[in-house]
Amino acid sequence: MIDNSSVLAIIPARSGSKRLPEKNIRKLCGKPMMAWSVEAAIQSEYVDRVIVSTEDEKIAAIAKEYGAEVPFMRPEYLATDEATTISVIRDVLLKCKKLGNNFDYVIVLQPTSPLRTSKHIDEAIRMIAERGASSVIGVVKVTHPVEWSSRLGSDGSMAEFIHIGVGNTRCQDYKERHRICGAIYVCNTEMILSNKPAFIDDGSIAYIMDEVSSLDIDNELDFLLAEYILTRKHPASSCLP
Repeated sequence: MIDNSSVLAIIPARSGSKRLPEKNIRKLCGKPMMAWSVEAAIQSEYVDRVIVSTEDEKIAAIAKEYGAEVPFMRPEYLATDEATTISVIRDVLLKCKKLGNNFDYVIVLQPTSPLRTSKHIDEAIRMIAERGASSVIGVVKVTHPVEWSSRLGSDGSMAEFIHIGVGNTRCQDYKERHRICGAIYVCNTEMILSNKPAFIDDGSIAYIMDEVSSLDIDNELDFLLAEYILTRKHPASSCLP
């Protein structure tokens, strides 16, 4: 709780990942990947409850083992590739409301961001409370200019890949940009329940994270990088087979 306002942490963790099978429960330095997010939420100074949303009984059992709640299972129609995260969060909040459990803020913690800690969680929650924002979104600096990105021709041609003059501009001469990293979304619950299609509106503000803490594991290379970083941070961890 912060300033008499209650905070619910939701960790969406469905099964069925294609690029990295069972990534949410794959062992990362001795514990399932999602456990890093569960433990960070539990260690938060402000989070009142931690709920994992899943349709998978195995994931639910692991979530409970590490201290999270799974008071209800996610419906199958919200466990597809087409289902949006905000619809999953809305489902949890509405079910909590039916049980008489209302929250002022909700923080969404993707299980694929295991390097985000309770420190980041608390800083983001303080930010939304102190600044009265509708949401606080985790972002990270873009390391390469977007102007250097484009589509290739069907034959691999780069004839129209970049605009004239862009190729002669130094990286440091471009204005700094940021992208959403997916590690942290803190929202006023009224914003979610108002059926808005996204976590961002005119009242949103950015929570700037570094490249390491914001790492999102989407493929094998990301996983190996996270494993290496955690090994350096926690030398005693069992990261090796």
